[in-house]
Amino acid sequence: MIKPRDVANKSDPDNLRKALKMSLDIESAAVKRNTKTFNTNHYAATGNINDYELLKDNARKLKEYSIENLADLLQNLENSVKINGGYFYLAKDAKDAREHILKICREHNAELVVKGKSITSEEIKLNHTLETAGIEVAETDLAEFILQYSDEQPSHIVGPAIHQSRERISKLFKEKFNPDFPLETGEELTKFARAKLREKFLSADIGITGANLIAADTGSIALVESEGNIRLCYTLPPVHIALAGVEKVLPSLKDLSTFLELLAPSGTGQPLTSYTSVIRPPLNLPLFPFNNKEADKREFHLVLIDNGRLKMRNDPVMREALYCIRCGACLNACANFQSVGGHAFGGETYSGGIGGTWEAGTGTLENGRFSELCTGCSRCAPQCPVRIDVPWLNEVLHQRLNEKEKSKYSYIFKGLLPEDSRSESAGLQKLFLGNFHHFAKWGSRFPTVSNKIQSSKPVKILMNIYLGISMQRKLPAFADKTLIEQLQNIKELSGLSENTDRKVLIFADIYTNYLYPSRGIAAIKLLKAFGINIIPGKVMPDGRAALSQGLISAVAKRAEKAALYLMQWIEKGCDIIVIEPSVLAMFRRDYKHFINDDERFSKIKDHCYEPLEYLHKLQLEDEIDFSQMFDLNKLPAGIKLFYHSHCQQKTIGADEPTISVLKKIGLEIETSNVECCGMAGSFGYKKDYYELSLKDAEDLFNQIKSAKEKSNILVLASGISCKDQISEGLELEVIHPLELLAGILFNNKNV
Repeated sequence: MIKPRDVANKSDPDNLRKALKMSLDIESAAVKRNTKTFNTNHYAATGNINDYELLKDNARKLKEYSIENLADLLQNLENSVKINGGYFYLAKDAKDAREHILKICREHNAELVVKGKSITSEEIKLNHTLETAGIEVAETDLAEFILQYSDEQPSHIVGPAIHQSRERISKLFKEKFNPDFPLETGEELTKFARAKLREKFLSADIGITGANLIAADTGSIALVESEGNIRLCYTLPPVHIALAGVEKVLPSLKDLSTFLELLAPSGTGQPLTSYTSVIRPPLNLPLFPFNNKEADKREFHLVLIDNGRLKMRNDPVMREALYCIRCGACLNACANFQSVGGHAFGGETYSGGIGGTWEAGTGTLENGRFSELCTGCSRCAPQCPVRIDVPWLNEVLHQRLNEKEKSKYSYIFKGLLPEDSRSESAGLQKLFLGNFHHFAKWGSRFPTVSNKIQSSKPVKILMNIYLGISMQRKLPAFADKTLIEQLQNIKELSGLSENTDRKVLIFADIYTNYLYPSRGIAAIKLLKAFGINIIPGKVMPDGRAALSQGLISAVAKRAEKAALYLMQWIEKGCDIIVIEPSVLAMFRRDYKHFINDDERFSKIKDHCYEPLEYLHKLQLEDEIDFSQMFDLNKLPAGIKLFYHSHCQQKTIGADEPTISVLKKIGLEIETSNVECCGMAGSFGYKKDYYELSLKDAEDLFNQIKSAKEKSNILVLASGISCKDQISEGLELEVIHPLELLAGILFNNKNV
């Protein structure tokens, strides 16, 4: 059984590896089942919100305004709380907050405190302080109640005990309470816990809650829950303490509605939580003297904490984390979190992709080391109701952590790196993977020899020891001829057709050029078949590999160089065709962090396409016709397609056009329903994460196996890392949709 003391301190890479191993072995099934359910429900619930994207824009603007004007809002809030008859306290750090709350408890001779679920109380370790002072603390959220007795830390921000199975909970209750009746079903367990908690509610001296949202103009707080326990915490005891971070404050009461409409659909997929309360404490309610203690009136204390938040506010990157409304959507969409949960993918308090920044901001930089589990797949980004770019936060965090892991061999190794990476601080693994283009350039000069060397056991052992590359993972082979070399021999590419104004530049990304040039050739065949002029581009690093390793300064240099090159052709009237989805996502999404010219970024974003996305666009504009272009008789009779789209391809909305094109030409297709295959570029090659990478892929593999049992299928994947994961994991052929379509063009349409 995982205990918080075993896994909480993951500032040490060895502890992180240990926690990861424990989580994979013990609790992954329950975590995956529950997070995938939340994630599926999220899609259904947000799909029913007509103005969903507008709501997210409004939420983002409100949080930006609130954090920017935080000092004024805090002053307004203090005035409002005092006018209402409450007490306001701003704690500078965790110790200050603990001591202040303990002081309140002692002033009221408190013996028992009932608590609603509060991640902020976990952050400041409030329970330990109160219990050490002889005050009993009763967690009243069912999940927190379970964790309190099992001595475990929460594994999820919304569902703290999602790693627990019914059988484990039943065993725990029997051991702790020795009941004289069976506790087997969920109903029996819940009824038993409710009876125990009612005893606590009726004798509590003080109730402590969090606050999901706080309105500065009225002093009102919003509390959302599914069990009704929080309502009992602030209505039954005579004293109510609300504890929250300063980032929860919004300008006015009317602003709460935007977030209440987003919170439940984003987190659990509910239209609204079962219990949603907006109160202006202290409440004007009669006192309930169940605890046999006299009290003259109700008392309310709002305790807000800084604890590093104001420092985060002044950080141009990390301040974005303060927009978080704690819905958990980013956790639920994360393939790695689905596989291991917050006990591995988390710190002392906060978990998941967003958690690394929070641990670093409220603690120390090293506390956020578990953020290395963020692969940058970006599936969390569109799920966030306030549009936080979680991958970017982690990429910058990786850069700051890189300084801590320099190898004694790094200085020697840097002599082998391109000039734009020699100033980077990082371990050998990151320097190697982040500069793959440099080593690929040399390896591709003699591909037969290079492939033989890299697949030899001695070299794999050395790469395992010094570069942390998994011995079990098959390395991709260099192509006999690169894409650029092959393009030089295609005579049909010389000169431009006068029959069309359409011309496109084929961007030779590193992965397509050196590893799978057949995809680039297939793209050219298709585009030429539709009469589009092709201009062969040149190969250059776009920065994706370096970004995934946190080599931010190298990315900035590569992005600027690539952007200048792309703009030269865009200004000549060219659109840009990009084969590899991760590179297209770099141009359309990630370059916003590196190009300090909004107009230039917008032009690049608007003129870069995947090949099938481009054809789909032209088809919608009635400029091309798919009929009579493809010969479906070239396919085996009864063949069906199984298509897995790349994670970053989905984030930028380039997956649906591919599916649409395949369907329009009459192909029967089944699509995968996983967020990420788990390979995630270089992530699956790292020996520390090899097992996790395969764990992430289990659902995808099972879907493909199920499809194969029902019919004869051909497996398609748009991403190179997806192809490698599926083909290696299931030992079957995987091709790009471009290769399929190029192969069934009518003969007279081929290049």
